[in-house]
Amino acid sequence: MGYDGAMSTIEAVDLFYLRMPVVEDIADNSQDSLLVRLAGGGAVGWGECDAAPLVSIASFLAPMSHAACRPIADSVLGQRLAEPADIERINRLVRANSLDLLQTSHTLAGIDMAMWDLLGRRLGEPVWRLLGQDRAYPKTPYASQLFGDDPAETLAKGRAQREQGFRAVKFGWGPYGKGGVDDDAAQIAAAREGLGADGILLVDAGTVWVDDLAAAGARLAALRQHHATWLEEPFVSGALEPYKRLAVAAGEVRIAGGEGAHDFHMARQMIDHAGLGFVQIDAGRMGVTDARRVAIYAAEQGVAYVNHTFNSHIALSASLQPFAGHAGDELCEYPVEARALAREITATHIERGGDGRIAVPDGPGLGIEMDPAAIRRYLQDIEITVGGETLYRTPAL
Repeated sequence: MGYDGAMSTIEAVDLFYLRMPVVEDIADNSQDSLLVRLAGGGAVGWGECDAAPLVSIASFLAPMSHAACRPIADSVLGQRLAEPADIERINRLVRANSLDLLQTSHTLAGIDMAMWDLLGRRLGEPVWRLLGQDRAYPKTPYASQLFGDDPAETLAKGRAQREQGFRAVKFGWGPYGKGGVDDDAAQIAAAREGLGADGILLVDAGTVWVDDLAAAGARLAALRQHHATWLEEPFVSGALEPYKRLAVAAGEVRIAGGEGAHDFHMARQMIDHAGLGFVQIDAGRMGVTDARRVAIYAAEQGVAYVNHTFNSHIALSASLQPFAGHAGDELCEYPVEARALAREITATHIERGGDGRIAVPDGPGLGIEMDPAAIRRYLQDIEITVGGETLYRTPAL
């Protein structure tokens, strides 16, 4: 694909903090959102960060602490954005100039999404094609939800998703791993019964065992008995040795992980040393640019790539772009318990077709339109002032 090289610069980056009226203490990150609107060259692109919104806003504009701890805005505003190489260059610049700012990757991820969306809209191309892929293959979505508070609720959840036509269902977090081995076995048995014998059962432990190999290993028998496809995030991302040893012990139950990786190099460590069968990457934490690098590397190493997302459909679309052209990487995460905020802020949605699969959007950019009226319903009125100078005020839509 050729590019005309027409000059365009990033003229504005606006950050919007959205929040549900009530935020519960559960593992559901669709309860608030940080949207990114990026403008330049007569076009607008949107992205979404999977991160604490106020902290991310601060990382974008906080005064410089030192040479490697600059606000992200310094490396983005005014930059040329005319072709994919510019996005890669801006990513490198941000990571260098904000090296010691630990929120950098999460904030950059939403900006990176918005850059790809804007560029695709300017060029009239879907992001997956700008990433060098010839076509986008349909994906099999797995209904992503939390475990019930007890096996009876988990059973009902499994049945409900099967009745909705989902072939694959993931159960995660909740009480799993926090009680006894028998309690967890009952949860897995209920999940399998609800899903049915032929369904794809996926289990997410939510890093509950940190690095306790014995605790995780004690759950393998039930996972094998009920034919779970994978056990996701048994440990924190950096616990590479426990990951690897558990993968060896797990046998036909594959180990999945990687959502905690914030850049390509962290994900590569997981692929190389954690024994993963599936690497799960969140474009809202890493960005589309590095996620594409991970998808390519995972394919080279024989590790299946799966998106991770639990946010709105702008984030869902972004998470699908890096592996859209990989026919063999078929499974994709599809949130089914997202809060009203996440469902409503986009005017378009990625829906399942008659065969139960979803198509990666083929419209320009990320192929998703936002709903300004819905965004206003959840928009927080925020002002950040330092030394009498207002650094941030909620932008106008």
